[in-house]
Amino acid sequence: MLLEVENLSVSFPGSRPVEQISFSIEAGKTLGVVGESGCGKTLTARSLMRLLPEGAVATGTLRFGGQDLLALSPKDMRALRGRELAMIFQDPLTALNPVLAVGRQLEEAISVHARGVSRADLRSRAAEMLAKVGLSEPKRYWGQYPHELSGGMRQRVLIAMALAGHPRLLLADEPTTALDVTIQAQILELMARLQSEMKMAVLWITHDLSVVSHLADDVLVMYAGHIVERGSASELFGSPMHPYTRALLDSVPAIGARRWEGIPGRVPREHAPGCRFRDRCPKATPRCAEAVPPLEEKRPGHFVRCTEVDCR
Repeated sequence: MLLEVENLSVSFPGSRPVEQISFSIEAGKTLGVVGESGCGKTLTARSLMRLLPEGAVATGTLRFGGQDLLALSPKDMRALRGRELAMIFQDPLTALNPVLAVGRQLEEAISVHARGVSRADLRSRAAEMLAKVGLSEPKRYWGQYPHELSGGMRQRVLIAMALAGHPRLLLADEPTTALDVTIQAQILELMARLQSEMKMAVLWITHDLSVVSHLADDVLVMYAGHIVERGSASELFGSPMHPYTRALLDSVPAIGARRWEGIPGRVPREHAPGCRFRDRCPKATPRCAEAVPPLEEKRPGHFVRCTEVDCR
């Protein structure tokens, strides 16, 4: 197993937005993480990179390639970033340095893990990465700044920077959210091709269930800091069990439909005792308020956090 996460919690003073989550990713596989904004998806990924906001504390075990990431020194962790695990952030316009040309930024990303390489070799490798992500005329983009590129081009540059060190695990935090449908499809196709070529594992964070259904081998559904359902993509989409997962699937607009179902209410900021979804759940009963349900294996390999699920 390439990555094993056990009982990961992320705490701020007075709050715990991610609580006791566990999952694993095999080499070369894709794990999709879905849920509404504020469910803890991005904090989970940032925990793996050790790039949490100031004041946040991560606890648990994050075992990557046999090493516990939380136990590594800052120096050892810096050596892993980019070379072993890398991250694509949500908004390339803010993730890229606005005052450096994209060619220079890509050279810097490569030089971090290729010390002693000549400037000519750095430029050659950077041009190769730009071509790999579909920017086939590197000289055309080399001296341009991020604001001079389209959203799709900026995303390709960010992907090139993330993959420059040939990581074994890529964390993709909603990398297509800000793109139109046509460009989104191109980026998804690009990501699938590069994953196959580089044989890397991917943790794909998104709120777009159609993306996960096409790309992921396994899926985590998160709600208010908890994993509420976990299983293979085929099982979870073919036979969802948690009321929240079903509500997410029902809220996806269908072609030709004039109306679709939404989920009433919003993700709670304060976590009262009991199931965190109960105030929005059509199947809630009084016992849902008694205690947080455990994440149980309801079917082989299919885990659900709900006391009211009927698996027959």
